[in-house]
Amino acid sequence: MKPVNIAIIEDNLILREGLKVLFDPLPEFHVVATLGNRGNLLQEIRKRMPDVVLLDIGLHSQNSLLFVKALQREECACKVIVMDILPTQDDIYAYVQAGVSGFIMKDAPVKELLSAIREVAKGSQVLPHQLTDSLFTQIVNHSVANHHAQLLQRAVRMTRREREVIMLVADGLTNKEIARELNLSPYTVKSHIHNILEKLSLRTRVQIASLVQKAPPLSQAQPPADASSGRFTGPKN
Repeated sequence: MKPVNIAIIEDNLILREGLKVLFDPLPEFHVVATLGNRGNLLQEIRKRMPDVVLLDIGLHSQNSLLFVKALQREECACKVIVMDILPTQDDIYAYVQAGVSGFIMKDAPVKELLSAIREVAKGSQVLPHQLTDSLFTQIVNHSVANHHAQLLQRAVRMTRREREVIMLVADGLTNKEIARELNLSPYTVKSHIHNILEKLSLRTRVQIASLVQKAPPLSQAQPPADASSGRFTGPKN
Protein backbone atom coordinates (compact mmCIF):
# COMPACT_ATOMS: atom_id res chain seq x y z
CA MET A 1 0.00 0.00 0.00
CA LYS A 2 1.32 3.43 -0.96
CA PRO A 3 2.34 5.49 2.08
CA VAL A 4 0.82 8.88 2.82
CA ASN A 5 3.37 11.55 1.90
CA ILE A 6 3.51 14.24 4.57
CA ALA A 7 5.00 17.73 4.65
CA ILE A 8 5.47 19.31 8.08
CA ILE A 9 5.47 23.11 8.25
CA GLU A 10 6.23 24.12 11.82
CA ASP A 11 8.18 27.00 13.39
CA ASN A 12 9.33 25.02 16.40
CA LEU A 13 12.36 22.94 15.42
CA ILE A 14 11.94 20.47 18.28
CA LEU A 15 8.29 19.83 17.42
CA ARG A 16 9.07 19.64 13.72
CA GLU A 17 11.84 17.08 14.17
CA GLY A 18 9.82 15.28 16.84
CA LEU A 19 6.99 14.72 14.38
CA LYS A 20 9.42 13.37 11.82
CA VAL A 21 10.85 10.94 14.38
CA LEU A 22 7.29 9.85 15.15
CA PHE A 23 6.46 9.10 11.51
CA ASP A 24 9.78 7.56 10.38
CA PRO A 25 9.19 4.05 11.82
CA LEU A 26 5.63 3.88 10.47
CA PRO A 27 5.52 2.37 6.96
CA GLU A 28 2.12 3.90 6.18
CA PHE A 29 3.58 7.43 6.39
CA HIS A 30 6.50 9.08 4.58
CA VAL A 31 7.76 12.54 5.50
CA VAL A 32 8.80 14.28 2.27
CA ALA A 33 9.58 17.68 3.82
CA THR A 34 10.13 19.36 7.18
CA LEU A 35 9.92 23.11 6.70
CA GLY A 36 10.26 26.08 9.01
CA ASN A 37 9.05 29.60 8.33
CA ARG A 38 11.76 30.60 5.89
CA GLY A 39 11.92 30.39 2.12
CA ASN A 40 9.21 29.90 -0.45
CA LEU A 41 6.88 27.36 1.16
CA LEU A 42 4.59 27.20 -1.85
CA GLN A 43 7.50 26.34 -4.12
CA GLU A 44 8.65 23.63 -1.72
CA ILE A 45 5.18 22.07 -1.64
CA ARG A 46 5.04 22.11 -5.44
CA LYS A 47 8.40 20.34 -5.54
CA ARG A 48 7.70 17.69 -2.87
CA MET A 49 4.03 17.04 -3.79
CA PRO A 50 2.82 15.77 -0.39
CA ASP A 51 -0.58 14.18 0.12
CA VAL A 52 -1.07 15.92 3.47
CA VAL A 53 0.43 19.12 4.85
CA LEU A 54 0.61 19.57 8.63
CA LEU A 55 0.60 23.35 8.99
CA ASP A 56 1.45 25.38 12.08
CA ILE A 57 -1.21 28.07 12.42
CA GLY A 58 1.25 30.57 13.92
CA LEU A 59 4.21 30.86 11.55
CA HIS A 60 6.24 33.86 12.67
CA SER A 61 7.46 35.23 9.36
CA GLN A 62 4.68 33.97 7.07
CA ASN A 63 0.91 34.10 7.10
CA SER A 64 -0.46 30.56 7.37
CA LEU A 65 -3.93 31.58 6.18
CA LEU A 66 -2.58 33.26 3.05
CA PHE A 67 -0.50 30.14 2.41
CA VAL A 68 -3.65 27.96 2.53
CA LYS A 69 -5.45 30.33 0.16
CA ALA A 70 -2.47 30.22 -2.22
CA LEU A 71 -2.61 26.43 -2.25
CA GLN A 72 -6.31 26.60 -3.13
CA ARG A 73 -5.65 29.03 -5.98
CA GLU A 74 -3.04 26.64 -7.36
CA GLU A 75 -5.57 23.80 -7.12
CA CYS A 76 -2.99 21.79 -5.22
CA ALA A 77 -4.11 18.19 -4.66
CA CYS A 78 -2.64 18.10 -1.16
CA LYS A 79 -4.85 18.30 1.91
CA VAL A 80 -4.06 20.67 4.78
CA ILE A 81 -4.40 19.92 8.49
CA VAL A 82 -3.89 22.98 10.67
CA MET A 83 -2.10 22.51 14.01
CA ASP A 84 -2.64 24.86 16.94
CA ILE A 85 -2.73 24.84 20.73
CA LEU A 86 -6.04 26.67 21.16
CA PRO A 87 -7.45 28.29 18.00
CA THR A 88 -9.94 31.11 18.33
CA GLN A 89 -13.38 30.94 16.75
CA ASP A 90 -12.25 33.50 14.17
CA ASP A 91 -9.27 31.32 13.26
CA ILE A 92 -11.40 28.21 12.88
CA TYR A 93 -13.94 30.00 10.73
CA ALA A 94 -11.31 31.63 8.49
CA TYR A 95 -9.33 28.44 7.87
CA VAL A 96 -12.39 26.30 7.19
CA GLN A 97 -13.64 28.94 4.76
CA ALA A 98 -10.20 28.89 3.10
CA GLY A 99 -10.53 25.17 2.45
CA VAL A 100 -8.47 23.26 5.03
CA SER A 101 -9.35 19.59 5.51
CA GLY A 102 -8.92 19.48 9.26
CA PHE A 103 -7.71 20.85 12.57
CA ILE A 104 -5.60 19.02 15.14
CA MET A 105 -4.74 20.29 18.59
CA LYS A 106 -1.01 20.29 19.33
CA ASP A 107 -1.67 18.49 22.60
CA ALA A 108 -3.76 15.78 20.91
CA PRO A 109 -2.83 12.13 21.58
CA VAL A 110 -0.61 10.52 18.94
CA LYS A 111 -3.41 8.08 18.07
CA GLU A 112 -5.72 11.00 17.27
CA LEU A 113 -3.09 12.68 15.08
CA LEU A 114 -2.43 9.51 13.07
CA SER A 115 -6.15 8.88 12.67
CA ALA A 116 -6.72 12.44 11.45
CA ILE A 117 -4.00 12.09 8.80
CA ARG A 118 -5.40 8.77 7.60
CA GLU A 119 -8.92 10.17 7.29
CA VAL A 120 -7.86 13.36 5.55
CA ALA A 121 -5.66 11.43 3.12
CA LYS A 122 -8.73 9.35 2.18
CA GLY A 123 -10.71 12.50 1.43
CA SER A 124 -12.54 12.96 4.71
CA GLN A 125 -12.53 16.09 6.84
CA VAL A 126 -11.56 16.09 10.49
CA LEU A 127 -12.40 18.45 13.33
CA PRO A 128 -11.65 17.67 16.97
CA HIS A 129 -14.83 17.27 19.00
CA GLN A 130 -13.89 20.21 21.23
CA LEU A 131 -13.92 22.53 18.19
CA THR A 132 -17.21 21.48 16.62
CA ASP A 133 -19.47 23.58 18.84
CA SER A 134 -17.28 26.64 18.43
CA LEU A 135 -17.20 26.28 14.65
CA PHE A 136 -20.94 25.87 14.26
CA THR A 137 -21.62 28.77 16.64
CA GLN A 138 -19.22 30.98 14.71
CA ILE A 139 -20.79 30.17 11.34
CA VAL A 140 -24.32 30.86 12.58
CA ASN A 141 -23.27 34.02 14.43
CA HIS A 142 -21.45 35.23 11.34
CA SER A 143 -24.55 34.75 9.19
CA VAL A 144 -26.83 36.49 11.68
CA ALA A 145 -24.44 39.35 12.43
CA ASN A 146 -24.06 40.06 8.72
CA HIS A 147 -27.82 39.76 8.08
CA HIS A 148 -27.42 36.68 5.88
CA ALA A 149 -31.06 35.67 6.36
CA GLN A 150 -31.29 34.58 2.72
CA LEU A 151 -28.33 32.22 3.19
CA LEU A 152 -29.98 30.64 6.21
CA GLN A 153 -33.26 30.29 4.32
CA ARG A 154 -31.48 28.46 1.51
CA ALA A 155 -29.81 26.25 4.10
CA VAL A 156 -33.15 24.95 5.36
CA ARG A 157 -34.83 24.65 1.96
CA MET A 158 -33.03 21.52 0.85
CA THR A 159 -34.68 18.71 -1.06
CA ARG A 160 -35.19 15.40 0.74
CA ARG A 161 -32.30 13.84 -1.20
CA GLU A 162 -30.02 16.78 -0.44
CA ARG A 163 -30.80 16.41 3.27
CA GLU A 164 -29.87 12.74 3.06
CA VAL A 165 -26.60 13.56 1.32
CA ILE A 166 -25.80 16.26 3.89
CA MET A 167 -26.18 13.87 6.79
CA LEU A 168 -23.95 11.26 5.12
CA VAL A 169 -21.31 13.91 4.37
CA ALA A 170 -21.47 14.90 8.05
CA ASP A 171 -20.88 11.23 8.94
CA GLY A 172 -17.64 11.34 6.91
CA LEU A 173 -18.72 9.17 3.95
CA THR A 174 -17.01 9.57 0.57
CA ASN A 175 -18.96 10.14 -2.66
CA LYS A 176 -18.70 6.45 -3.57
CA GLU A 177 -19.91 5.40 -0.12
CA ILE A 178 -22.84 7.83 -0.30
CA ALA A 179 -23.68 6.51 -3.78
CA ARG A 180 -23.82 2.94 -2.46
CA GLU A 181 -25.84 3.98 0.59
CA LEU A 182 -28.47 5.85 -1.46
CA ASN A 183 -28.31 3.65 -4.57
CA LEU A 184 -27.18 6.55 -6.73
CA SER A 185 -24.36 7.04 -9.19
CA PRO A 186 -21.22 8.83 -7.92
CA TYR A 187 -21.88 11.51 -10.56
CA THR A 188 -25.36 12.16 -9.11
CA VAL A 189 -23.90 12.40 -5.60
CA LYS A 190 -21.27 14.86 -6.84
CA SER A 191 -24.05 16.93 -8.42
CA HIS A 192 -26.03 16.96 -5.15
CA ILE A 193 -22.96 18.09 -3.19
CA HIS A 194 -22.31 20.85 -5.72
CA ASN A 195 -25.91 22.07 -5.29
CA ILE A 196 -25.63 21.90 -1.50
CA LEU A 197 -22.41 23.95 -1.52
CA GLU A 198 -24.10 26.52 -3.77
CA LYS A 199 -27.16 26.79 -1.52
CA LEU A 200 -25.08 27.14 1.63
CA SER A 201 -22.51 29.46 0.01
CA LEU A 202 -19.77 27.09 1.15
CA ARG A 203 -16.67 25.77 -0.59
CA THR A 204 -15.75 22.42 0.94
CA ARG A 205 -17.30 19.26 2.40
CA VAL A 206 -15.75 19.99 5.80
CA GLN A 207 -17.83 23.16 5.93
CA ILE A 208 -20.99 21.14 5.30
CA ALA A 209 -20.12 18.61 7.98
CA SER A 210 -19.19 21.28 10.50
CA LEU A 211 -22.33 23.29 9.85
CA VAL A 212 -24.77 20.45 10.37
CA GLN A 213 -23.14 18.38 13.13
CA LYS A 214 -24.65 20.52 15.87
CA ALA A 215 -27.53 22.04 13.93
CA PRO A 216 -31.19 21.05 14.37
CA PRO A 217 -32.44 18.59 11.74
CA LEU A 218 -32.84 20.37 8.42
CA SER A 219 -36.30 18.88 8.03
CA GLN A 220 -37.38 20.78 11.15
CA ALA A 221 -35.35 23.97 10.84
CA GLN A 222 -36.96 27.24 9.85
CA PRO A 223 -35.56 30.53 8.55
CA PRO A 224 -34.77 33.11 11.23
CA ALA A 225 -37.75 35.26 12.17
CA ASP A 226 -35.54 38.25 12.79
CA ALA A 227 -31.95 37.98 11.58
CA SER A 228 -30.92 41.10 13.44
CA SER A 229 -32.10 39.72 16.78
CA GLY A 230 -30.33 36.39 16.46
CA ARG A 231 -33.52 34.54 17.46
CA PHE A 232 -34.75 31.55 15.48
CA THR A 233 -38.34 30.41 15.22
CA GLY A 234 -39.44 26.83 15.70
CA PRO A 235 -41.49 24.87 13.20
CA LYS A 236 -44.86 26.38 12.37
CA ASN A 237 -47.85 24.11 12.76
